[in-house]
Amino acid sequence: THRADVPSPLGLRMAAPGARSPAESFTLDTWTGTFSHTIQTPGYTATHQLYAHHSLVHLMAFSITIRRLDGSTRPITIQLQSLFVPQSQDLGLTPGPDFQGAHYIYGQTLVPEVEGGPRPTVHMLWTPTPHSLTLGGEERERCWEFLAAVAGNEEEVKRSYSEGLALVAAGSLLRSHVRAWAALRRGCSVELDGPLALRQALHGCLYYLLSAVPPRDSPGVPFHGISPGGLSNGTRGEDYWGHVFWDQDTWMFPNILLLHPEAARAVLQYRVRTLEGARRNAQEQGYEGAKFPWESAATGREVCPEEIYGAQEIHVNGDVLMAFEQYYCTTQDMKLFQEDGGWELVEAVAQYWCSRMEWSEEEQLYHIRGVMPPDEYHSQVDNSAFTNAMARRSLNFAADLARDLLLPVPEEWEDRARKIKVPFDEERKYHPEYDGYSPGEPVKQADVVLLGFPLMHPMSAEVRRNDLEMYEPVTDPAGPAMTWSMFAVGWLELKELQRARSQLEKCFSNITEPFKVWVENSDGSGAVNFLTGMGGFLQVVLFGFTGFRITRSGLRFDPAFPDDITKLNISGVSYLGNKLEVTITREETGMEVTETSRDPRASPLEAVLESGQRFPLREGQSVSFPTAPGWIQRSP
Repeated sequence: THRADVPSPLGLRMAAPGARSPAESFTLDTWTGTFSHTIQTPGYTATHQLYAHHSLVHLMAFSITIRRLDGSTRPITIQLQSLFVPQSQDLGLTPGPDFQGAHYIYGQTLVPEVEGGPRPTVHMLWTPTPHSLTLGGEERERCWEFLAAVAGNEEEVKRSYSEGLALVAAGSLLRSHVRAWAALRRGCSVELDGPLALRQALHGCLYYLLSAVPPRDSPGVPFHGISPGGLSNGTRGEDYWGHVFWDQDTWMFPNILLLHPEAARAVLQYRVRTLEGARRNAQEQGYEGAKFPWESAATGREVCPEEIYGAQEIHVNGDVLMAFEQYYCTTQDMKLFQEDGGWELVEAVAQYWCSRMEWSEEEQLYHIRGVMPPDEYHSQVDNSAFTNAMARRSLNFAADLARDLLLPVPEEWEDRARKIKVPFDEERKYHPEYDGYSPGEPVKQADVVLLGFPLMHPMSAEVRRNDLEMYEPVTDPAGPAMTWSMFAVGWLELKELQRARSQLEKCFSNITEPFKVWVENSDGSGAVNFLTGMGGFLQVVLFGFTGFRITRSGLRFDPAFPDDITKLNISGVSYLGNKLEVTITREETGMEVTETSRDPRASPLEAVLESGQRFPLREGQSVSFPTAPGWIQRSP
């Protein structure tokens, strides 16, 4: 199964035949969410600008603008070379009657994801594109606008196209998009004073990740999760066919949650919608509860083309649940868990973990055998430290949530969480990756280092350091892009600032110029627009530099920057219905509540330093204190 290829009328190139020495430029504006190609000649400029409209979620648009620069009166002609053909290898498309000047095609996907499953329908309207456009001799400037609308039914596609036409007529199509996109960016702004390359990488990561989540006001449109390459989908077999992996829940989700909890909820609702498929997966493997697929698409059934991953890389179940736990601690959104299916999902994952464990008489501990850890160079291993620590965390969260919802807590959840084995070498004081791991064995990617963050598995600073020291030199330098970000977060935790900076520096070999698009592997191979790597990079800034840690009792902070960064400003940190602006320098930390929830249950917040000092956080009042560890919590 793969994401269907929908043909795009926006795929065209502008050319200026006969122009004398034209200068061409391409620009991605992350503040307006637009991409443009400009041809500049001595006599005129021609600009092709395109964007996916941020508030009209079914609409894409492009414009061609020709502007005369001299006093001449000759016509100016621009050629448009279109790559668009209204057909697809994945859809059976039929032409329909034109609508308000637009061409119309519609059709179903040819193959359902599972035997007898649904075959989604696509309807598309688009403004026909001429081969050329001419600015008349008497005209100084002219703009031509073209629309494409894509939706799941005829009514929706026609409504979206008509809304687009009305905005074109009012001269406000682009303005309405820019306004909506700018509002999102203002609310999710992360700025730092430091090297230009780092600032550009940060802007790029935020832009591509925000482009992949649903807009704030689109509750009626079901969200289908975030694939490692976002919406990028090359020929078959590239970009993981558009499937969703743990990349979404572990690597991208925490950033989305901190800045944009409504979009985070949509990500979780995608998992809730696929729960029945996950139950079927567990049943087919002979276990209880639900087993989320290694590769997920529309139904939650396992769609990974190679069986070993679906059968063995079961840590994905805990990865999904950790996202639910982080969301719960950050938002206290009881509705998701009580009414919208969240509790049923948590319970089903806990049931799966219990049925997947076996009791070891010899060790008097529970084991999970025959798994593949995040380090995919090893399979069929017993007691992966990451997998088992994840299972423990899942069971503890399920038990805590049951108590909060006043539901009975199955005794086995707590018993198994207490007695599951997480391998630890008492002599060397580090966590072996699995039973029988020998120090020095090569590792594909971040694995055991994830115990410290994001798992926050209890351990001393000495053990944390030993894990980093043990795995950093044996991790494959050609492995996937997100790995080094987690080593960076680990070193920041230990205040080893230069070691953190050198790990962060490794990420830059995965960033391509000029638009900061990430590739999965540093040799350029793998998924393109690799949001997983960007998610890891953003977590270094949002959780590493700030020291933010999401816990049940509060949002902890403990800032630390490398030497070449002097200041970090994050506007739009979301916590318990409040939006905060946080500004951190080495000497001072400032916080201000910029928006409070209209929910009457949302209580005021305070910042508490480890020294015991308390600072009430009131809307519109800025507080500052010396940069030091502490936490944000509800005011008692």
